[in-house]
Amino acid sequence: MTDLRSDDLASPDFPTRRVALKAGLAMGLAGLLLPGLTACTPQGRPGKVTVAGGETGGFYLEFATLLAESLQRHEVASNAEPLITGGSLENMERLLNGEATFAVALADAAAEQAAAAEQATATAAGGLVALGKVYENYVHCIVRKDSDIRQFGDLAGKTAAIGEAGSGTSLTTHRIIAASGLGASAANPSAANTITELNLGLNNGLAALREGSVDALFWSGGVPTAAITAANKEVGIRLLDLSALIPATRTRYGAFYDRVLIPANSYEGASAVWTVGVANLLLCRNDLDERIVKGTVELLVNHAQELIPKSSLGVQFLSPETLINTAGVPLHPAAAAAYRTLHG
Repeated sequence: MTDLRSDDLASPDFPTRRVALKAGLAMGLAGLLLPGLTACTPQGRPGKVTVAGGETGGFYLEFATLLAESLQRHEVASNAEPLITGGSLENMERLLNGEATFAVALADAAAEQAAAAEQATATAAGGLVALGKVYENYVHCIVRKDSDIRQFGDLAGKTAAIGEAGSGTSLTTHRIIAASGLGASAANPSAANTITELNLGLNNGLAALREGSVDALFWSGGVPTAAITAANKEVGIRLLDLSALIPATRTRYGAFYDRVLIPANSYEGASAVWTVGVANLLLCRNDLDERIVKGTVELLVNHAQELIPKSSLGVQFLSPETLINTAGVPLHPAAAAAYRTLHG
């Protein structure tokens, strides 16, 4: 269904995507509603649906929990529950292994996995496809407010937590660091000129930042992220501007990376900062029953308000024009058909 893929992520101008506040979301969806969830009858509903999410305190798990609740509330599934995981890469592994029905994942990680699977198995059943772009992830580069680190270049010779092994954060962060020239390599072997990367997830990374065993923490998630809000109250944080690294990252790894703004006071006292944005996708296998896919797409459109975490500022969530912008990852055929019904 290539006519429903979007190339907007490839724009060299790095436009800031539309900010859709919660208050205006319902109005934006008015008049663009799909038919009700009539396709999923009691006889056709699966007994159990699982949504692979992420770490406690992060947006992945919050979104997965809300989606599971909505799937059950609107009778798309008889029983639905979220799964606590390490993030994107683990989520996709669980999806491919049949351990999860849906998975949330960063677009760069999903595109890499989809390409590898397509090369290995061609069009075999069980490959990864998308139901839509559900929100934008914001790469946070966090340092303590009492540190002397003011810009990304100051991280040379420092240690950073880059995300749990198996997470999309670790993939994206490693790419950003490598593209910056501060990644360890044969051409740049000096520890004084590189960033030492540690695989620590959100909660362990924040603990390490509090105790001073790492100088910075990278995290890719929604704004604000609850665990970061809590850490800011304890020790005070500063966010570093990463936007200057976008051209090199796009050139080296592809057009998955956008220039986005974390608004001022998203974390109390923190200034506004430009950073790297990556689309977050809702994925399934290409052999998932089309009735479940159609019902889920209808939830994304008709009941979007239910799927926005209460802690969210409401930025870049589930707008009708961006749902199909899946960064080259193909839509499930039933999802493509549902969006065609939406757009006429």
